Amino acid sequence: MQVQVGIIGAGPAGLILCHLLNRAGISSIVLEKHSRSYVEERVRAGVLEHGTVDLLVEMGLGERMRREGLVHDGIEVQFSGRRHRIDFKALTGKGITVYGQNEVVKDLTDARLAQGKPIVFEAEDVSIHGVDNEHPKIRYHKEGNAVEVGCDFVAGCDGFHGICRASIPPDVLTIYERTYPFAWLGILAEAPPSSEELVYSNHDRGFALLSMRSARISRLYLQCTPDEDLNEWPDDRIWEELETRLQIPGWTLIRGPVLQKGVAGMRSFVAEPMQYGRLFIAGDAAHIVPPTGAKGLNLAAADVRVLAHALSLFYTSGDRSVLDRYSEICLRRVWKAQRFSWWMTSMLHRFPDESSFDRRRQLAELDYVTSSHAASQSLAENYVGLPFDPI
Repeated sequence: MQVQVGIIGAGPAGLILCHLLNRAGISSIVLEKHSRSYVEERVRAGVLEHGTVDLLVEMGLGERMRREGLVHDGIEVQFSGRRHRIDFKALTGKGITVYGQNEVVKDLTDARLAQGKPIVFEAEDVSIHGVDNEHPKIRYHKEGNAVEVGCDFVAGCDGFHGICRASIPPDVLTIYERTYPFAWLGILAEAPPSSEELVYSNHDRGFALLSMRSARISRLYLQCTPDEDLNEWPDDRIWEELETRLQIPGWTLIRGPVLQKGVAGMRSFVAEPMQYGRLFIAGDAAHIVPPTGAKGLNLAAADVRVLAHALSLFYTSGDRSVLDRYSEICLRRVWKAQRFSWWMTSMLHRFPDESSFDRRRQLAELDYVTSSHAASQSLAENYVGLPFDPI
């Protein structure tokens, strides 16, 4: 089999990329090691920046998102027993859309298969070869058969634990990483959201987040230790702790059956460069951000937007200028998102080694951010999504 671009990974990055390439008349194949049901049922992020929403709509893939997504014009920041609203619409003229990453993946997968374009699920033993020359190859097994795909370029959209970043020689790659001394205990509950907008709470007992996935499904988080034992967190204890950390006078937390629960570690990670020869990595394969800033899926979309434009330019005119600068262009946005995510995380979480001075300073920062127009505008501008850099 021969295609122009071989895409490894059928998450948001790989699927958005294959659709953008298809629009430009560039052939591609998508290989995914997991089953379709596994990929579509993974519960991940659910906040889409203004620019990500516009991109999906422009691609003709935003109909269900527009119909079922929850448009939010702000968030609530809670500390010292009070909530303060950051009005995105008033501060930036933009908002965000709450629409689960798994729903985005379903929409993109359905559209890809309806076009008769290939997604190979449960591809085994995927490996890439020759990315440092003009004729790279991807090899895999499917139902016991060995398959080789020839391509001009390989797009590594296979996540943090994938094979693509590991295929870049170690002496070429520089890793920047920070691991945080806490994690999030998250639940998905069959309960209407207890707030119209997301609530970020800094409490003496630790951070809490009230989020949602739809008008009937809530997503809630508690700061916990990285080695937290879920067996020590029965549903009633989780709800009680959420009530403690999110409670304000006159407000009630709506409970419901817990559908899923888990503990997720917190880290910041960037791999530079995001390209080697004819291999280009995108999304979680290249960078991880703490979920506090809601940037993961949105950064993936921004990466492949640049890559699709660069490949289109190459195939239409032979111009490699954007391809050669892919990493440089993407990393500029990545590091701004890392800064914002680190800042939100540091401002809202309790650190195990913090002093009384650190705590007072943190509360003063929250007071400043929620009372200053300039500070609120900076938070809002970053949260709804910075404008895309010119390509």
